[in-house]
Amino acid sequence: MILNNGDVLTLSLDKSSGSGFQSKNEYLFGKIDMQLKLVPGNSAGTVTAYYLSSKGSTWDEIDFMFLGNLSKDPYILHTNVFSQGKDDWATMGGLVKTDWTQAPFTASYRNFNANACVWSNGASSCKSDAPSSTNGAWFSQELDSTSQQRLQWVRKNYMIYNYCTDDNRFPQGLPPEYRMS
Repeated sequence: MILNNGDVLTLSLDKSSGSGFQSKNEYLFGKIDMQLKLVPGNSAGTVTAYYLSSKGSTWDEIDFMFLGNLSKDPYILHTNVFSQGKDDWATMGGLVKTDWTQAPFTASYRNFNANACVWSNGASSCKSDAPSSTNGAWFSQELDSTSQQRLQWVRKNYMIYNYCTDDNRFPQGLPPEYRMS
């Protein structure tokens, strides 16, 4: 449902249907922002997602998924990066089941902003392969040492699964995109 003169989009899920949307443009690279309001209350078994995906039978994808929860439990943010159309994601073993009596589950999205190069008919809207210095300062940003320490703390205290270290999943060795120097 589109609300507030097109400023807010809500998506609903019930036992027989779900919903989604996609941008009108395809992007080569850029900075993309979106505000999400997650499903309130008991939303166990639902996923509110925001993701970037290429097209084709072997696609690449970057996912930001918020796993539903029991009332008053924290939401779990699941991130995923995969290539060539292969990586199932961790589901905590399906231990918590969806309570469909709480349906419909509704999430809201607003303030989509893409500071990005549009890809259309095999060409980019940007004049070069690098973002302009005025609009693309984010392209060269890096975490400072304090931010790196905070990220490590979050990983240590909140990361529940990292498939880049899942030897059972990749007995033949990690794919090239997961190997870090």
